[in-house]
Amino acid sequence: MKALLAGAATALLLAMAGVANAADDPLKICLDEDLPPLSAHHRGKPDSGFDVALAQAIAERLGRPFKIQWFESKLDEDSSPALEANALLSDGRCSLVGGYALTKDSLVVPGVATAKLPDFDGATREDRRRRIPIGVLAPSRAYIYSPMTVLLGPNARDRIKDRKITDIGDLAGLRLAIESGTLGDAILMTFDKGKLIDDITHLVPGRSDLLGELERGEYDATLLDLRRFDAYRASHPDTKITASGYYYPIGANRGYVALETDKALLDAVNAALEELQNKGIIAQLGQAAGLTWLAPREPAVLGDVWLKILSR
Repeated sequence: MKALLAGAATALLLAMAGVANAADDPLKICLDEDLPPLSAHHRGKPDSGFDVALAQAIAERLGRPFKIQWFESKLDEDSSPALEANALLSDGRCSLVGGYALTKDSLVVPGVATAKLPDFDGATREDRRRRIPIGVLAPSRAYIYSPMTVLLGPNARDRIKDRKITDIGDLAGLRLAIESGTLGDAILMTFDKGKLIDDITHLVPGRSDLLGELERGEYDATLLDLRRFDAYRASHPDTKITASGYYYPIGANRGYVALETDKALLDAVNAALEELQNKGIIAQLGQAAGLTWLAPREPAVLGDVWLKILSR
């Protein structure tokens, strides 16, 4: 009997130790290093952004320390944010990827068995060569809505007078600038069977300074992710660019994504997000980060974006 009790006591202590170790295990979250004001990681500067603060708040509610795995997502024709996120998760670099756009296309079952890792903080030459066997992604509840908005240059008001921008068609007659191959490009080019085509100048993403040229009055308006304007406004507090107040009606929520096998973690994160949103803390974190925080909207996961655009 004594031996049996001793064995039971030992098992209980080991179980308690396992729980304690789990609580001490950092919650690892992957964040894009250059997505201000959502997340930013630059040498010589403290880490910053809404997603950094939100990750800390969630980890506190889960009773765990947290660690950020920074990565770099390159915008080129060979990159796939969905596959990069999947590779990071499947390789164990993190348990959650934050700031993830929740769209049907970004959550489909992968059509390939392996994927390459994006460049990440601490990556070796071997890491850049490896292909990772990947799983299936599952989303958390959304925590912010990310729309596209019309931005107006300093001369635009003289051209439109008292006219308000309430639809893409109100941009007719303005000098429009847009980055080639972007969602904004597709929206403007296909609007009303090409009604705006003659007003559009295309700029090369990564080579041209879209907002700088808009600032200098070389163009009158553009259609851009609201997050990018928040970031620009933070670094150019005296900007003469103004937000029109119009949001394109097709936008995406952002949330976390994990592997579908990590359901327990997603359930815990969802509970923490619900508490934080109900208390208004998520909105406060957004405001503190200089982000225009908008509450998530239905549908939680955006469907086929291109069909929606073409049908308008």
